[in-house]
Amino acid sequence: MATLEDLGVSAFINIVSGFAFLLLFAVLRIQPVNDRVYNPKWYLNGSRTRSMAQGISKFVNLNIWTYFTFLNWIPGALRMSEAEIIKHAGLDSAVYLRIYILGLKIFVPISLLALMILVPVNVSGGTLLNLKKEVVFSDIDKLSISNVSPGSQRFFVHLLMAYIFTLWTCYMLYKEYNNVAFMRLHFMASQQRRVDQFTVVVTNVPNVVGHSTAETVDEFFRRNHPDHYLTQQPVYNANKFGKLIKRKERLQNWLDYYQRKFERHPGRRPTTKVGFLGCCGRRVDAIDYYQGRIDALNRKILAERQRVLKDPKAIMPVSFVSFDSRWGAAVCAQTQQSKNPTRWLTEWAPEPRDVYWQNLAIPFFTLSIRRLLISISVFALIFFYMIPIAFVQSLANLEGLEKVAPFLKPVIEIKVIKAFLQGFLPGLALKIFLFILPDVLVLMSKVEGYISLSSIERKGATKYYYFILVNVFLGSIITGTAFEQLYSFLHQPPEQIPRTIGVSIPMKATFFMTYIMVDGWSGIANEILRVKPLVIFHLKNLFLVKTERDREKAMDPGSIGLPENLPNLQLYFLLGLVYAVVTPILLPFILVFFAFAFLVYRHQIINVYNQEYESAAAFWPFVQSRIIIGLLISQILLLGLLSTKRAANSTPLLIFLPVFTIWFHYYCKKRFEPAFRKYPLEEAMEKDILDKASEPNFNLKTYLADAYLHPIFHEFECDEEMGEVTASKSEYGQESPYRCESVPSPSPPHYVYHYEFEP
Repeated sequence: MATLEDLGVSAFINIVSGFAFLLLFAVLRIQPVNDRVYNPKWYLNGSRTRSMAQGISKFVNLNIWTYFTFLNWIPGALRMSEAEIIKHAGLDSAVYLRIYILGLKIFVPISLLALMILVPVNVSGGTLLNLKKEVVFSDIDKLSISNVSPGSQRFFVHLLMAYIFTLWTCYMLYKEYNNVAFMRLHFMASQQRRVDQFTVVVTNVPNVVGHSTAETVDEFFRRNHPDHYLTQQPVYNANKFGKLIKRKERLQNWLDYYQRKFERHPGRRPTTKVGFLGCCGRRVDAIDYYQGRIDALNRKILAERQRVLKDPKAIMPVSFVSFDSRWGAAVCAQTQQSKNPTRWLTEWAPEPRDVYWQNLAIPFFTLSIRRLLISISVFALIFFYMIPIAFVQSLANLEGLEKVAPFLKPVIEIKVIKAFLQGFLPGLALKIFLFILPDVLVLMSKVEGYISLSSIERKGATKYYYFILVNVFLGSIITGTAFEQLYSFLHQPPEQIPRTIGVSIPMKATFFMTYIMVDGWSGIANEILRVKPLVIFHLKNLFLVKTERDREKAMDPGSIGLPENLPNLQLYFLLGLVYAVVTPILLPFILVFFAFAFLVYRHQIINVYNQEYESAAAFWPFVQSRIIIGLLISQILLLGLLSTKRAANSTPLLIFLPVFTIWFHYYCKKRFEPAFRKYPLEEAMEKDILDKASEPNFNLKTYLADAYLHPIFHEFECDEEMGEVTASKSEYGQESPYRCESVPSPSPPHYVYHYEFEP
């Protein structure tokens, strides 16, 4: 069992490492050579361009004064208001930051009450001194509920605090749900016209003999939505076309590189070898060589494009259907289209950036099979990971392990090794085990067939949350208790085992303290340092970057990382709610995490992250429900714990708390969740009337025409030869949707937000 000295070692290591990360960040971020790593957001939105510094100052900051203001990023992160963040980074980013504020709003009052009232009550209990031959405990456990004597009237204090904490948490959750729902509706209402407001995605289009998919869709919606149906965008299977485009991009990068090289040295034409990786074969003129290869590839791209447009088999049974009003799109997206519920499935189209094109044409039956198999796989993955989790817990409970394996005692008892193993290694090892897991779970969510990146990330976050709940939280308590108490279980009467387990559960707080320090302190400091993007950027810049376009692609700003960060956040809510009554001394560790993480992620959202999509805070219902789950778990564990403490008078009163919490959850679900699932027809009609009054001659069909083209067709840049066919007709006699002219799209950039809101 970790002692105060072990926790002190862990705190010292994590505070020193965190401060070292921040100091290193302060030095690296002001170097001009690293500006694209620590401020990529400003390059992407055009606020910054190439550095004008020359000579050594182009790489190293020579202004000594800037090295003494290494904490000026903190006021910089706090200077921007919430409304400005929404305009700068989107509503998703602003609402994500509100989760940290919610954590502080919930746990600051709870911490004050718990530390002022519960800790003195626990310390004065003294029951662990009478049990020290039966269970392993430390000085920290004397501050927990385990130190209160069985049957004591003091448990009424814990009962009262449980009620107060539950009511306060529910009150703050209600207020925040109300605020976020209002922000979402206001954000959607204040935005200018967007293509996804007029478009639904239709899947499982039936195959009609003698009709193409496009004709079938057109006929169906003209018949069933005659007043509002406007146009459709078929979805093409263009995988081969995409590979050709990517190949052309690589060749174009080499051509740009050699052209720039020739511009710098006009008297000498650059050359290259035509063999493997340019290392062997005959030497030729590099510019002519790559221009010739691009010309040949352009002809292949043109032929493949024509084949995709003319081949009926290239059209998938899915389509983006657009309407002449938001009202018409809302009616279609929120109603059943066919008496067969597995056909003509409609839902709101994600914004174009949010579409995951590979999953658009998966049949209904295949989707069901995939999701069943993935559910089984996730269950197996959770079970498999119990093995390393159990091993990690054995490191965190060395005294219990010594009783089972006494031959390890000479090594374990070395003071430095013991402090390191118990105070730092368990949290670090657990963090390493969890490092690759979010990516694996996101990949599983992609296999399940969700059609938007936001849905894939939310489902990945859900899987990761349940994994953390089972393995990190419940697994740590169960396996830790088993190692710790194995010796005692074998040498005491069976009727004493429930009592021993009830006393031992709070003792896992020491492990979670070390985990919070490793993950929530050092881990967050490492997030702002961006070690991996920094190394990768400079490696690419050294070996791969040939043009400014390459340098922009090498920046890798990343994003918030909802599949990983949301479940981790929800774990901290869970730990705080569970241990608020049981071991209140854990709460200050969580407060430090919420405050520090808020500052770091605010800075990253302003300067670094570039979200791939905007879901208008569609993830908030998941945040709310996970916190409710944590509240229920805390109440059930407290109920079980008090039942082992012979608190017969106070324990039955806890039954009302889960009932109230479940009622509160369903009330909030009915009250607020429709704002995240449906678009009110009243709101849609008001926006339509306003648009018609302000722009009566606006050509909506032209505005929507190319909105849902596959991204690879947007990337396709036509040269003079291919421009001759830009007005070619498709097999339906309409102009091809894949136009290549350099005409600006009528659609505004989807990453531009129009939002006016005073919090």
